[in-house]
Amino acid sequence: MNNQPIGIFDSGIGGTSIWKEIAIALPNENTIYLADSKYAPYGKRSKEEIIALSIKNTKKLLELNCKIIVVACNTATTNAIKVLRDQFDIPFIGIEPAIKPAALNTKTRKVGVLATKGTLSSELFAKTSDLYATKIEVIEVIGTGLVELIEEGKIHTSEMFALLTSYVQPLIEQNIDYLVLGCSHYPYLIPILRKMVPDNIIIIDSGEAVARQTKVILSEKEILKQDYQEGSHIFFTNGELQILRDILKKSNIPTSSELLEF
Repeated sequence: MNNQPIGIFDSGIGGTSIWKEIAIALPNENTIYLADSKYAPYGKRSKEEIIALSIKNTKKLLELNCKIIVVACNTATTNAIKVLRDQFDIPFIGIEPAIKPAALNTKTRKVGVLATKGTLSSELFAKTSDLYATKIEVIEVIGTGLVELIEEGKIHTSEMFALLTSYVQPLIEQNIDYLVLGCSHYPYLIPILRKMVPDNIIIIDSGEAVARQTKVILSEKEILKQDYQEGSHIFFTNGELQILRDILKKSNIPTSSELLEF
């Protein structure tokens, strides 16, 4: 079992930001990634749809012999991970907005969260906010349209800049000092955001934390890969293959990718 791959899925290419952190933290582990771009974004779908899509992706990764599954999608985690853990006998790693470190370290007592509607309206997000952010102001912004532009390969465009500015400028004006990115697609916007926000605003995403947790669980379950050969990384998409390949090129990690109907 130790040599079986880590399975990762997201509602498209965004979760590749999580995959990259896992590949860096666990360089000899094999990975299989499902980009469910055909149904992106999950954030505007109903909870029932999100659960059904998450089950579909999990079954495919189990068919591909994965030993652990990383739900590299905030919306899928916050809406479906409890169902997945109840239904399947395999470890799951979830991802949700990193409100805790922002809430513990904010000086202005104001934290911005940029996320999808599906994440911000979820029960899990509400519980996390209630747990860590009762004494600060959390200003939530739904990033409508951002995932679609990223999935279309339109990251560095005037359209993206204008849309992102419309979401972030009001947060800056409200004196936030932390901006929490609550969607695995959004780390690809950090270079643009850094030019947009003052230096005192710290941008947080969940990638490194998810990679650390994946390593911890693999170790606890004693299913870390035992040899020290470099891991192989296979990507499947039911969307635009070239856009996925263009994103993967930036990682400088050898990968293979192909179309797959799932």
